[in-house]
Amino acid sequence: MKRSELLKTAGELIDGQRAQDYGSAKESFQRIADGWNIILTSALTSHGYLTPAHVALMMDWLKTARLLGGDISHEDSWTDKIGYAALGGEIATEGQDDG
Repeated sequence: MKRSELLKTAGELIDGQRAQDYGSAKESFQRIADGWNIILTSALTSHGYLTPAHVALMMDWLKTARLLGGDISHEDSWTDKIGYAALGGEIATEGQDDG
């Protein structure tokens, strides 16, 4: 796909369905930043750096923030949240006894 086609498609999405689904981009990004700042502060306090499990929390928060700013019944976002939580839980507990 050519860059002009990509730009056109992206413009249609961010001015159309994405705006309908998630509301104002600036407000959505602020909600995301607020949550990510909390996670980052905790990660730096507890580990001194971000871990893959922290990234899973951040991606989960991205989906939460989007749901809070738009259609709370957006099924794809709920599915993504479940996926990020499962991946994060697996990563965070890797190497621990299952019993």
